[in-house]
Amino acid sequence: MRRTLAAALVVVGALGFVGCTAGADPERDDPVDQDSTSEVTSSGSAPIVFAFVCDDGGVDSGGEDASETYTTYAAVWEADHTDCRAERITGTEMSAQQRAAVRATDGRASLEELAATCAERGVAPWRSSVETTAQADLAAGLLEYCPGHPDHHRLRDALAAHRG
Repeated sequence: MRRTLAAALVVVGALGFVGCTAGADPERDDPVDQDSTSEVTSSGSAPIVFAFVCDDGGVDSGGEDASETYTTYAAVWEADHTDCRAERITGTEMSAQQRAAVRATDGRASLEELAATCAERGVAPWRSSVETTAQADLAAGLLEYCPGHPDHHRLRDALAAHRG
């Protein structure tokens, strides 16, 4: 939106019009409802957030396996990595979605394992059949945790086929 506005101002300026936004007031949000009865309380906790460290298949200058670090799932998925680990970067408590995902695994996967597996694409369990109860539990947790995963539909179909 800002780029579009800036481009429009350049065009207008090129046509001989003068436009200046440096001193303009920022856009204001809708007024706060002063009559609201709801209150916000701070609990001192924040949801857990991960970074993803993925092997890029090469070797760095020190002879170690080279890796790339990403802070969003979308970036990892775009890079199409298949060997990642999740590293907690902030947060103290699981979100409701994270808790539901861990519960869905019936204790077979940790939050870190779900996060790391969610970062990967094109490999098991995303592209394989579900044949055991353990695989079904992991699939259920991943489906809960990663609804936007590019292979979500494949895993959902594999779990449905297993459950009959």
